[in-house]
Amino acid sequence: MIDWYDWPGGREAMIRLGPDHGPVVVVVLPLFEEANRTRTFAVTMMRALAVRGVASALPDLPGTGDSLVATEAATLADWQSALSAAAASVGARASVAIRSGALLDGAIANRWHLAPQNGAALVRELDRLRAADGRIAGNRVDPGVIDALSLAAPAAARTVRLESDPGPADRTVPGAPLWRRAEPGNDPVLAEALADDIVDWVRQCAD
Repeated sequence: MIDWYDWPGGREAMIRLGPDHGPVVVVVLPLFEEANRTRTFAVTMMRALAVRGVASALPDLPGTGDSLVATEAATLADWQSALSAAAASVGARASVAIRSGALLDGAIANRWHLAPQNGAALVRELDRLRAADGRIAGNRVDPGVIDALSLAAPAAARTVRLESDPGPADRTVPGAPLWRRAEPGNDPVLAEALADDIVDWVRQCAD
């Protein structure tokens, strides 16, 4: 279902799946091009959560997805503010963030991260992708966003990583890093395994 949420800068769309009652999580895609590569996977994971009785919301943040805000007009503070507003609008006290999405959910009470990426690592990748005119994946980005991201770090969270990822984690799972592929992809088996972990974690948060 397509829904809307209001934040101090306007109104944005979000996808909502799952039951009308019970726990709700807000899903946070990675920033920039990795969002396109993981969106289908995120929705598959949301469907798996719905089957397990957990509702979810995937918001478009300012300057992303179908937002009418220009990408170059969005700031890190905007993304964090809009995410908090989206979570509040659906009563979500927990977030499920993928990769650099983990830089946005620090104000949400309970956090679950898949392969979280710190801001400095993200900026190094963006520097390799940045065109001569400053565009990233065809979009202009405010230099202030890059400066803010370089200092950003994920807040404490339950952390799940792929077995190929040597970073610290509460759990590792088999699977391929979809965010590294040249084209958008999906992994229903991984989505099911992660949904099981998220549901167990959500129940612990509610205790």
